[in-house]
Amino acid sequence: MQPLNKPANPNFSSGPCAKRPGYDVSQLDLSVLGRSHRAPIGKKALEKACLDTARILGLPAGYRVAVVPASDTGAMEMAMWSMLGERPVDVLYWESFGQGWATDINKQLKIDNVRTFHADYGQLPDLSKVNSDHDVVFTWNGTTSGVKVPNADWIAADRKGLTFCDATSAVFAQEMDWPKLDVITYSWQKVLGGEGGHGMLILSPRAVERLESFTPSWPLPKIFRMTSGGKLMEDLFLGATINTPSMLCVVDYLDALQWVEAIGGVDATIARSKQNLASLEAFIESRDWIDFLAADASIRSNTSVCLRLDLSPEQVKALIKLLEQHQIAYDISPYRDAPAGLRIWCGATIENSDIEALLPWLDWAFTQVK
Repeated sequence: MQPLNKPANPNFSSGPCAKRPGYDVSQLDLSVLGRSHRAPIGKKALEKACLDTARILGLPAGYRVAVVPASDTGAMEMAMWSMLGERPVDVLYWESFGQGWATDINKQLKIDNVRTFHADYGQLPDLSKVNSDHDVVFTWNGTTSGVKVPNADWIAADRKGLTFCDATSAVFAQEMDWPKLDVITYSWQKVLGGEGGHGMLILSPRAVERLESFTPSWPLPKIFRMTSGGKLMEDLFLGATINTPSMLCVVDYLDALQWVEAIGGVDATIARSKQNLASLEAFIESRDWIDFLAADASIRSNTSVCLRLDLSPEQVKALIKLLEQHQIAYDISPYRDAPAGLRIWCGATIENSDIEALLPWLDWAFTQVK
């Protein structure tokens, strides 16, 4: 029978993701709107975004945080174009975005001595083959495959190369081994449900040392430049952005950070994401028509959860359309390059009660299209 209870919030998109519970745009501090981002009031808000991020995430001493253009993609491109080329590169990918970084490294930057390790959707490459003398580029969590690295044990503490980690769907939802990471990027619209268009770039002291000691052979666009006269532009990490940001998006991000602290910090947001995944795991364990794309639970994402169904691609599309028509779940189609199935966002802004309400509808929709 058709279930009666519906999710209170049917937004399960993997980006932009659902706003935090209780979000009310009218409650944002709008005093910065219409003011220059370089005026004291604007710079103070941006500086707060950087410093509060470092504090809430518990970054090691000496790690710097900046707000940069063009979301997580901009942050990753900025880092790769500015710092790669000093030594060989190992690039790992198991989904579309990681593959994009590999393409840029090989075909755009054309770096000499690049090793590429890749795996199909739902799997990881052999992490033990990584050379710690090389720079390493990887995604912590594959947003389009639902596969994450289980930990950072495969990264050498005494490495000579830098680690470049695209962590956009992992930060605030998964335990990050910060000392093993030198360049970390993410965007506001993922786990925190913030707005798009802005990226966050986190640099370790080792990454700063690379910026100040190495000059790439190719020209850098203005929005990629992080040094002046061979020294780091420290103001960039204190709120002096390279280009004009949306101050409305900035205060929206500050609201999300305030929510994180109010519910108990990063431990609480991680716990919320894990609880959402656990509900899906309990549901799937007792059904033979649905399963995780990541069969190995140790590498299974608790944010971008990707599922495969015992249905044809056409039937999957019909199921997705049916759930949308009944206002049960929006935007749960797989990424365009991923296998047919579902992608359900389980990040911290998703209420577990909404996941639980969704599950009976999956049963019902399956029987309707099968």
